[in-house]
Amino acid sequence: MKPGPSSERAVILAASEWDAARTAHLIKEAGYYANICGNLAELERQIASGAGLAIIADEVIRHADLSSLVRWLNEQPSWSDFSIVLMSEAGGPGRNPELARLGRQLGNVTFIERPFHPTTLVSLVAAAVRGRRRQYESRAILEDLTESEGLLQTALNAGHLGALELHLPDFELVASATCKRFFGRGPDEPFTYQDLLDSVHLDDRERRRDTIEHTLQTGLDYKIEYRNIWPDGTQHWVDVRARVVRGPEGNIKSLVGVCSDITARKTAEIEREALLAQLAAERTALAELTATLEQRVEQRTADLMKEVAARERAQEQLRHAQKMEAIGQLTGGVAHDFNNLLMAVMGNLDLLRKRLPEDPRLHRLVEGALQGAQRGASLTQRLLAFARQQDLRVVPVDLGTLVRDMSNLLERSLGPRVTLRLNIPEGLPPAYVDTNQVELAILNLAINARDAMPEGGVIEIRLAAWKAKNDPMLRPGNYLKLSVVDTGTGMPPDVLKRAIEPFFSSKPVGKGTGLGLSMVHGLAVQLGGALQLSSTVGKGTNATLVLPVATAAAELEGPAPARQNKKRSAVILFVDDDPLIATSTTEMLEDLGHHVIGASSGQHALEILRSEQPVDLMMTDHMMPGMTGIELAAAAREIRPELPVLLATGYAELSEGIQVDLPRLAKPYDQDQLRERLDQVLGQGASELPGQTRPLSPSSGVVSLPP
Repeated sequence: MKPGPSSERAVILAASEWDAARTAHLIKEAGYYANICGNLAELERQIASGAGLAIIADEVIRHADLSSLVRWLNEQPSWSDFSIVLMSEAGGPGRNPELARLGRQLGNVTFIERPFHPTTLVSLVAAAVRGRRRQYESRAILEDLTESEGLLQTALNAGHLGALELHLPDFELVASATCKRFFGRGPDEPFTYQDLLDSVHLDDRERRRDTIEHTLQTGLDYKIEYRNIWPDGTQHWVDVRARVVRGPEGNIKSLVGVCSDITARKTAEIEREALLAQLAAERTALAELTATLEQRVEQRTADLMKEVAARERAQEQLRHAQKMEAIGQLTGGVAHDFNNLLMAVMGNLDLLRKRLPEDPRLHRLVEGALQGAQRGASLTQRLLAFARQQDLRVVPVDLGTLVRDMSNLLERSLGPRVTLRLNIPEGLPPAYVDTNQVELAILNLAINARDAMPEGGVIEIRLAAWKAKNDPMLRPGNYLKLSVVDTGTGMPPDVLKRAIEPFFSSKPVGKGTGLGLSMVHGLAVQLGGALQLSSTVGKGTNATLVLPVATAAAELEGPAPARQNKKRSAVILFVDDDPLIATSTTEMLEDLGHHVIGASSGQHALEILRSEQPVDLMMTDHMMPGMTGIELAAAAREIRPELPVLLATGYAELSEGIQVDLPRLAKPYDQDQLRERLDQVLGQGASELPGQTRPLSPSSGVVSLPP
C-alpha cells in the first residue's frame, strides 16, 4: 500500500537488517503491508507521510534523540492515537526501568519480548491496524461534521441567526457569538442563563417564563418574541425559537434553537401601529367633534367658567394675604409708636409715684394710670405678635413636657364642665420656639375652645411630628403639629375665613378683643411655622400650630441666678431721637444715681465718644434716622472697644440675617427693669457679654454684633 493519509502499513526500525527483513516477511505473510527504515530519521518521515503502526527495537532508540518523534506524537490531531510496538530482550517495563521511560515518552506503546512467536506479532499488528482504521473513520466523520458545521454556520450567518443550546436540568446556556451580540455581549464575554433572565424587559418576564414552562411541560416548540435590555441601557427585540432534544429515556435533556434580532422590524411595527392608532383616534375624534360640537362648546364654556372661578379665588386669596400683610405692617408701626408713648407715660408715672406725698387717693390715681398703661403695653404685645414683630427668645423646647406642665393651669382655666385630654406620644424632637409665648398661645386656643362649648364638652391637645413638602406657606422640612381640638359649635366658612383678622370676633360685645387668634397666627409665622384652622358647624374646631423642629436638644430650666443688688453710680451716654422718651428715661437714670449725657442722634453720640468725656455705658434706641442703634454700637466699638452698650428697642425691628452681640432692653420698661438691666451690664462688663444668649430678665435679651 502506498504511503498516504490513510496508510495502514507497518514501518519497521530493527537492530539489524536480518531482524528487519524477518519481521517484514512475517507481517506481509499475514496480509499486511510493511516498510523497513534504515534509521530513526527515516522512520519519522515514514510515520509523518502515513502509517498504521511502528515496530521499533528498543536498543536502537534507547540512547537516541527522540524529541522530534515525541513532538510529532504529542501534536497528533484529536482523532489520532498512533500505535508503537516496542521489541525488547530485557523483559517488560515492569522489570526494566528504561523500557518504562520509553513507554511514558512514546504514549500508545505495546511491548513484545524477543524471541517472540510469529502469531503474537501478527496479532499485535492486526489490532493496531484495526485501531488505526477506526481512527481514520473518526477522522472522516469529523471532517464531515466540520463541513456540515461550516455549512450550518454559513446558513446562520446568511440568515443573521444566532445559535443557542440550553442544557437541562441545570439550565446551562451555550450561546454563539452572534447570539451574544443580540443581547449586547461580546464574543468573549461570559453569558449565562441568569444573565439572559436578567436582561429580559420587566414587562416581558412573566410571558417568557410561562412560554418556556409550557415547552418543558408539553415538549412543543419554543417560540417567543420579547425585549431585552443591553448593558448600555438600550432596548432591543429578539425572536427566539427552539426545539426539545430528548435523551435515551425520553426525558428532555436540552433545548436547541436559534435567535434573531428583530428590533428594526418591531420598531417599524410599533410605529405603524401607533400611526394607525393615531389615524383611528383622529377619525374618531373628528366624528365625535362633528356629532357633539354643541356639547363640546358647552363643556368648554363650563371649563372656562371653572377656570375663571379658580382664578378669582386665587386673586381673592392674594388680596387677603396682601391685606393681612398691610394690616400687619400698619399694626407693627402703630404698636412701635404706641410703645414709645407708653414708655414716656410709664416712666413719668413711675417717677411721679415716688415723689407723691403720702396721700392714698393720689397713689390710687397714679396706680390706676400705671395699670392702664400696662394694659396698653399688653395690647401692643398682642398687636406686635400679629404683626410678627414681637421680641422672642427662641430656644429648643420639649413641647410634650411644656403641655403636661400646663395641664393644671388649663384645667383650672377651662372649668369643671370641660374635659381636657392630652395625646402626646413619646420620643418627639424638640421645637424651636419661645416658651412663654407658646404657653400663652396654647392658653388662648384652649380658652377660645372653651367659649365655643357653652354646654361643656371635650378639648383634646394633640402633638405629632410632620414633614412639610409642597406646602406654599412653609419651607420644606420637619415640624411639630400642636393641635387644640374641641367639640363645640364650630364656625361657618365666612367666620372661619376672617378668624385671624385683628379685632374680628364672633363673641358678643365685651367678651373678647378679637386679637387672640391673630396673635397666635403672628407668633406661628414669626417662629417659621403656621396656624392651620379647620371647623365644622355643630362638630367643632381644630386649631393647629405648626412649629419648626429644633436641631439641638431641649434646654433644661435651671435655678434663676441670684440677684445682686449693687448700687453703682455711672456716667451713661443715652441716645434717643424721641424727646419724650429721652426726658423720662433721663429722669429715671438720674433718679437711680447715674450721671446722664444725652444725645439725639448717632452722629451726636459719636462726637461725644471721640472727646475726652468719660463714659461708663452707652444706652441707645435702635430705630433712629440716619444711623440705627446697631450701626452706632459698631462705630462706638471702633472708638472705645471696651465700652458696654445697651440696646433699647420697642420690638423685633432687626433686619433678617443681622447677628449682633449686645444686651437688649425691651420697651416699654419701668425703673425697676432699667435698674436691674444696668446692674447686670455694668456688673459684668462688656467683655463678658458677647455670645450670651440667655435673657437676664423677662424684658431683656442679647443680640450679636459683627466684629
